[in-house]
Amino acid sequence: MPELRTTDHIARITWLGMVPQDRKTIRSAPLEQAFARFEGFEGDFHAGLTRPACVRVRNLHAKGTEIRNTRQLSILSAEEMAEIAAAIDLPALDPTLLGVSIIVEGIPDFTLVPPGSRLQNAQGTTLVVDLENGPCHLPAREIETEAPGHGKGFKVAAKGKRGVTAWVEREGPLNLGDELRLFVPNQPLWPHLD
Repeated sequence: MPELRTTDHIARITWLGMVPQDRKTIRSAPLEQAFARFEGFEGDFHAGLTRPACVRVRNLHAKGTEIRNTRQLSILSAEEMAEIAAAIDLPALDPTLLGVSIIVEGIPDFTLVPPGSRLQNAQGTTLVVDLENGPCHLPAREIETEAPGHGKGFKVAAKGKRGVTAWVEREGPLNLGDELRLFVPNQPLWPHLD
C-alpha cells in the first residue's frame, strides 16, 4: 500500500521565480519556466544538496553547520498572499519582494499541508513539502521599501500564511500554468503534542 494518499486537490502555478546567487536582498526575479534539479533551481541562492544551518534549526545545529538542504524552494499560495495583503492594507503583494520560488492557487490553507506531502505535475516533477516557512523581517523590509508604512505589519499578518519550504524529489520542468496534484502522508498526527 502506498504511504502517500492521492488527493483531489490540484494547485496551479501562477508565478515562478528565483533569488539570484549574487543577491543584495531577498528579492526574486520572475521566470516563465524553471527546471527543478535535485539541487533546486539552477542559479538560485537557496539551491544545493546541502546548506549551512540557519536560525530556523538553531535548536538542532550550530549556525553554519553543513546540513541537508530541504529549503531549496519557497512555495506560497495566491489565496494566502491576498489575505496577507489585505491585512497590511495593500491591494496585492508583489511576489518579488518575498523571495518566492513558486506561487500556486487552488489548495485551501496551503501553509498547513502536512510535512512530507508531495506536489507533482503531469511530467512527474515532484516537490516535497518540508516545513512551514515562518514569517521573518526580511520581506517586511522589502515591502516597507516599496510601500512605506505597510511592511511593518507583514510578520504578524503572515503568521500561518507564509507558505512552505520544499525540496526536489524528482527532477523535471515547471511552467506557469502547470497543475500540481497534492499527495499527503497516510500517517496521522502524533498524539503526544500539546
